[in-house]
Amino acid sequence: MAVSLLAGSAIAAEGAAESKDPVKRGAYLVNFGGCNDCHTPKLITSKGPVPDASRLLSGHWAATPTPPLPPSDVIGRQPNQWAAITNSDFTAWAGPWGISYAANLTPDAATGLGGWNADQFVKTIRSGRHLGTGRRLLPPMPSSDIAFLNDPDLKAIFAYLKSIKPIQNQVPAPMPPAK
Repeated sequence: MAVSLLAGSAIAAEGAAESKDPVKRGAYLVNFGGCNDCHTPKLITSKGPVPDASRLLSGHWAATPTPPLPPSDVIGRQPNQWAAITNSDFTAWAGPWGISYAANLTPDAATGLGGWNADQFVKTIRSGRHLGTGRRLLPPMPSSDIAFLNDPDLKAIFAYLKSIKPIQNQVPAPMPPAK
């Protein structure tokens, strides 16, 4: 039974990987790319953190307080320092760049990607800048890696993101590094 379930999952994933349906292709790429790792708040379980499906890709939860940072000499650019730390659900990251919060990728018009079009999404990923011209996308967002995807794949990701449930969640603005 387990073998047939695994085989069925592999066939389903293979179908999504080669799908002509952009939403299915986008879902495959988002899941394969690990977007949930940072963009979905977690539930802390006995098995560790797991994505909270009720808040799929809604970013750092606005009501979640930012934990206090360790002493300033812990995070930095030197070999004896940590490069980055994260909160317990991996939606907030701190490093030499300051504090970054995972964006709300749902199609909510007010707080997510609901007002965006596919070309704006592609331009954001290609340039590594918000809406293609704004502030740079901050770590740990692997925008320079994702920028290598072709336009049909980036547009498929956007089509999938537009198909999921919109969730209103105003993610905090990034915080600059402490002086």
